[in-house]
Amino acid sequence: MLRDAIRSLAEAKIAPFAAAVDEEARFPQEALDALVANDLHAVHVPESYGGAGADALATVIVIEEVARVCASSSLIPAVNKLGSLPVILSGSEELKKKYMTPLAGGEGMFSYCLSEPDAGSDAAGMKTRAVRDGDSWVLNGVKRWITNAGVSEYYTVMAVTDPEKRSKGISAFVVEKGDEGVSFGAPEKKLGIKGSPTREVYLDNVRIPADRMIGEEGTGFATAMKTLDHTRITIAAQALGIAQGALDYAKGYVKERKQFGKPIADFQGIQFMLADMAMKIEAARQLTYAAAAKSERGDKDLTFQGAAAKCFASDVAMEVTTDAVQLLGGYGYTRDYPVERMMRDAKITQIYEGTNQVQRIVMARNLP
Repeated sequence: MLRDAIRSLAEAKIAPFAAAVDEEARFPQEALDALVANDLHAVHVPESYGGAGADALATVIVIEEVARVCASSSLIPAVNKLGSLPVILSGSEELKKKYMTPLAGGEGMFSYCLSEPDAGSDAAGMKTRAVRDGDSWVLNGVKRWITNAGVSEYYTVMAVTDPEKRSKGISAFVVEKGDEGVSFGAPEKKLGIKGSPTREVYLDNVRIPADRMIGEEGTGFATAMKTLDHTRITIAAQALGIAQGALDYAKGYVKERKQFGKPIADFQGIQFMLADMAMKIEAARQLTYAAAAKSERGDKDLTFQGAAAKCFASDVAMEVTTDAVQLLGGYGYTRDYPVERMMRDAKITQIYEGTNQVQRIVMARNLP
């Protein structure tokens, strides 16, 4: 029922704008409005804060079905979870009430500020500083590759509070878009997910109350890593949706396209490509859904399973979308058909929330 409801909504209210959102590199406002109207923009927020209280698997299905028609739009529910999960996992009750309630009500989105110009895969090497001053913290630094920056109202920001302690000297804070000293760089000109703005976030003497720290001082990096264990599964879901959308389109196309007097779907070479695409998508789906169940239960092997799902599903998405372009031949290479966009969108799923090389390091260190 959940999947049917989201698929109907995505096809009616999100799919019609997907090509224009990509072409114009503009934020998918229509998708945000539709998701908020149907309480699907941040389904993970617990009911106690006015949210839908969806479990990890339901959240995955929402993201997958939105990504099937528009990857940029699927970053709305995905990044709302990424940005707010540190507060849910480690924040005080006051902080949760203050920020989860407006997030659930669709009053503002949440972004996640971990990466920096010189701290990507080595996130612990960040330079952004937070210095205590009476009842406040003062933040200075630059965050890079921040999804939905400038559109989101709230930002979970990781900053160094004790430079001597490396990862154990990092703390997490909630920063608001309206805080004095917060500004944004120009939107990045990207290969894909063009409808989701990616910008730098500048923190210039941003003074925030001390109670906006998430959890205890020095626990920010641990919270960031724990968050990624859960949210990598949402990227697997996004990759899964992109791949499914590409297969669905290619499947329809090969039945219509005739060469040598018959539909190309009748040729065994084409059938084998489609079979491999469908088989790999199904394997990715099983891995992703199993990881979502582990996320919900907090299983001990979550770190391995989350990394495996993200890594496998994103590799499958890249392969399947490339094959979908191939199946459409010359048409697949044009922007008149959606598989070209899906191929460009798929690439980022192998890179963000930890490159797939980093996922393999994570898996190796956490072999079950």
